[in-house]
Formats: sequence, C-alpha cells, structure tokens
Amino acid sequence: MRRALIGWAALIALSFAAGGLLHHVGVLRIDHLPPLHAHFRVPTFRLLPAAAFGLATAWMLPGALARLRFSRAIALGYGTALAWTVLLAVSGDGLATPFTHKEEYLAVLPAVGHDPSGWLAGFIEHLPGYPTHVRGHPPLPVLVVWALQAIGLPGPLWAALLVVLVGCSAAVAITLTVRRLGGEDAARRALPYLALTPASVWIATSMDAFFAGVGAWGVALLVLGRKRWSRLLSGAGAGVLLGSLPYLSYGLVPYLLIPVVVAVMVRPSRLTVAAVLAGAGSVTAAFAAGGFFWPAGALATHAQWAADPGAARPYLYFLFANIAVLALMTGPAATAGLMGPIPARVRAVVAATLVAVAALDVSGVTRGEVERIWVPFAVWASVAGGFAGSRADGQAGSRRWLVAQVVTGLLLQGLVASPW
Repeated sequence: MRRALIGWAALIALSFAAGGLLHHVGVLRIDHLPPLHAHFRVPTFRLLPAAAFGLATAWMLPGALARLRFSRAIALGYGTALAWTVLLAVSGDGLATPFTHKEEYLAVLPAVGHDPSGWLAGFIEHLPGYPTHVRGHPPLPVLVVWALQAIGLPGPLWAALLVVLVGCSAAVAITLTVRRLGGEDAARRALPYLALTPASVWIATSMDAFFAGVGAWGVALLVLGRKRWSRLLSGAGAGVLLGSLPYLSYGLVPYLLIPVVVAVMVRPSRLTVAAVLAGAGSVTAAFAAGGFFWPAGALATHAQWAADPGAARPYLYFLFANIAVLALMTGPAATAGLMGPIPARVRAVVAATLVAVAALDVSGVTRGEVERIWVPFAVWASVAGGFAGSRADGQAGSRRWLVAQVVTGLLLQGLVASPW
C-alpha cells in the first residue's frame, strides 16, 4: 500500500508541475491550475465548519455504522454525505452559485418557454446558439431543470438542491449494490468512504452529480428485485434510468459497462432483462418521437467541441493528468484500497469503472474539466477506500484513512476555486 500511496502522490504532483509549466509557456491558456479547470485560492475561516464536521465524523462514523442496523446505517451514511457536501459548498461560493453562470443549463430555459417538445425537436438545429454546457450535452439536463420550473421550483437554488439530493443518494445506491455483490460487511466498509468522498467538492453542485445518482440507482435496481413483480418493476426502473444516461451526457456511454458487469455477476432473470431492455427502449423511443436522434446529436456536439478552445488542449498531457484528477477525487484511501482485500465481485465493478474511465480518457474528448465529468465514475471508484486497511486494523485503521479522505476534500475545497 505504501507504494500505491507514493504513486498516488507522485502522479498528482507531476501532473500539477507539468500543467503549471504548460500554462506558463502559453500552451494551456484556458486552465489556470491545470490539470484542474480552476484558480488557486487561499482558504478562509469559512472552511472551519466543514473541517470540524468532516474530522469529527471521520472519527465517529466507522463505529456508528458498525453498531447500527443496516437500514439505519444507510440513512446515517446518506445524511453524512448531504451534510459534508453542503458544508463544503457553503464554505466557498455557495450552493447555488454554479447554476447562475451564463453557460449553465438554466440560461437556456427562456428558449424552451412553454413548449419543451418544440424545443426538443429543434435542439440540434439551434445547438450553435446555446450556452457551452448545453452545446456539450444531449437535451435531457435542460428538460430536467425545465421540469423543476414547471412544477413551481424555479431558479438555481432548487436546481442545486436537486443535484445534491440525487448526487449524494449515489452513496446509498452503491452501498446496496455492494451488499448484493460482496455481502453486508463489504457494504458497511464502503459506506463511510462513499459518504466522505473528496468528490463531494464537485457533487456540490455540478449537474454531473445528478448523472451520478441516476446511474447509481439504475445499477442498484438491477440487483434489488427479488419477487416476480418486484423484479419486473425494478428492472423497468433500471432500464429507464440507465437508458436515460446517454441523453444526460454523451460521455456516459462507457458508464454502461458497470451495469453490464453487475448483470453478468448477479445473473438477473429473463423477466428482469426484458424489463430493463423495455425501459431503456422506451427512453430512446420517446426522444426519437420528440425529434431528437441521439447519433445526430452526438455528431453535432462533436462538431461544436472541435471548434472550442478546449479541443486544442494537449492530448498526451491530459491522457495522464485526467487520471491524476480521478486520483484526487477518490482520495488516497481508494488508491490504497485497490491493493486491499476487496471481494472479487466488488473488485470487478471497480475494475469496470476504471476501464470505462480509461476508454473516455483515451478517446481524447475529455481534455480537461474532468473534475465534473469523472463524478459519476469517482463515486464507484471510492468503494475501494473501504478496503484500504486489513480487517486486523479495525475501526482505528478506518478512522485514519477516513481522516486522509476528509483532509483531501478540505484541501481541494480550500485551495481550488472551481466554477462547479
């Protein structure tokens, strides 16, 4: 594990050193703190509540989760994730600030107006005139925030609350999946590292955190159904959620390797598989009926990306630096845990996550700004943190690793001024 930690630190240090040099010579003009798309800042006293909560929770949470019934442990883990994420956010620019940016999804809502179907039908045609994040994604994220507005919850604060609530729930969904794959002990070990992941810095409040929650529950529903009707309903729900992922972000296509690997291991019934396929097919059919064809949208977005300054970022640098960002987001415990006693089926899911990240990384379309893009993948990779120490280390070992995770998150929040 010591070698893994040395490698973790070296990769991050080299990525920042090389990125600083590239920025200094003018190769990376749009990134001021590469490999992060951010600026350096000096921490302030506003970080103290998050620091106090995070360090105290890292000390107490392993023992509390070990004593509680599993259902209550899940609830405590979710509450911890929410509190940690919100405290980090309010220590910086605030919870809702990222959604007030002119390049975010809410900026296009006036164009949607009261006719979302008409807007959807003309989405590709009008794509060049939309804000950056809208141009870089399929139309579903805009429709999600439009739906919030339509039910009387308009504005950036409600969007931020939705993202945090759904994004933090990924910890619950992944814990339930880990229990099915590796048993309750493995799930209890993983839960505190999901709740206190350094990736929480970007769970509040990047829309990619919403994607993370949708994807995690799509996978969880694959394994939750037991009786015939529950298998049918959970399978259909899994299909709808997983089928929605490509319409939330083009970069989530490799993510689908995760549910495929889970399905291979749990071997769902034919009824469940049929329900999953029907649910996913219904999403595709609905968008096609609305006039949005996914391949055409992907090609149009790629053309917009190719014309953007981000496409000129150096491929070879970000090929390695992007992995350093994932290492930061998942913390030292996750890297050490990869060398630990992870149950075989849980290890397979973590491996599938890393393969999906590698596929996106090698594709070259993720050149920078991956601190938000990696969020749906980082939450799965964070599972490995629960296995950073041996069983003999007990709760004391888990506390030490959790403190390391919290300190990583605090450093990211305190030193990095990110637009998300």
